[in-house]
Amino acid sequence: MTTVQAALWVVVMLVALALIFDFMNGFHDAANSIATIVSTGVLKPGQAVVFAAFFNFVAIFIFKLSVAATVGKGIADPSVIDPHVVFGALTGAITWNLITWYYGIPSSSSHALIGGIVGAVIAKAGAGALIATGVLRTVAFIFVSPLLGFILGSLMVVLVAWVFRRTRPLKVDGWFRRLQLVSAGAYSLGHGGNDAQKTIGIIWMLLIATGYASSADKAPPTWTIVSCYAAIGLGTMFGGWRIVRTMGQKITKLKPVGGFCAETGGAMTLFLATALGIPVSTTHTITGAIVGVGSVQRASAVRWGVAGNIVWAWVLTIPASAFVAAVAYWVSLTVF
Repeated sequence: MTTVQAALWVVVMLVALALIFDFMNGFHDAANSIATIVSTGVLKPGQAVVFAAFFNFVAIFIFKLSVAATVGKGIADPSVIDPHVVFGALTGAITWNLITWYYGIPSSSSHALIGGIVGAVIAKAGAGALIATGVLRTVAFIFVSPLLGFILGSLMVVLVAWVFRRTRPLKVDGWFRRLQLVSAGAYSLGHGGNDAQKTIGIIWMLLIATGYASSADKAPPTWTIVSCYAAIGLGTMFGGWRIVRTMGQKITKLKPVGGFCAETGGAMTLFLATALGIPVSTTHTITGAIVGVGSVQRASAVRWGVAGNIVWAWVLTIPASAFVAAVAYWVSLTVF
């Protein structure tokens, strides 16, 4: 095998690993898209995952590749990226995803990937190789996205309560069982639009580093876009049932009206972040929205202990995945 062929096989294997991460992202984050419509009984679990997967893929036709550009070019200096760095980043992200999935903790696949990139890049070239603006915007939205989800979810509850204040509760419940399909579809669009682009970004990063794409390109090859949206949709179809129970039942009990408000607030947050090119966590966003909806009903409706455990997982995600990524980078460098 020639050197060129060997290099191509490395790229192919890393692209496959990235698509596995993307599939796991959909699998892990399926709960974010379907927990509310399942817990409120609007759709059965099997119907819900197919519904969400469809909208995950349809997002390919709606959103620009702003998030992919941020991940591919805006987190680290492209000149320091090589296959070892990409391997380390993906290994760190996948390892953290597996740990949090096993324990049923709704952590962020998005921030696990960003943490993986940060850890691998620092291991190779130090913190100076990171692009501060991109990293800081991403870190800031660890706090902004759940807060915005909380505010918008809360405001939706207040707005709906005022608009339907003279309508019989049974009729409102019937209407919002149907309307929740709209809000869940919108949320799944936002999920696909933001999350699939993160994997597109790291594959784009790899292709630029290995000479299969140019940093001057405005978009990655079409095959990367289609394959990443397909992978996240397939992952969603298989679902993350351990996390569904936490999101839909343990934080607060939701009715169709609450599910609609949470999904609508979460969707608006995701649409805004994607338009700004900021990779955010769908987990953070929908959790904030669900807590906002529950807290408007009454503070005791929220199980704050469960929410607190989730926040700890958020805080640990980037440093934990960065540490694993740094170790994986050194192992890759040593072995290969």
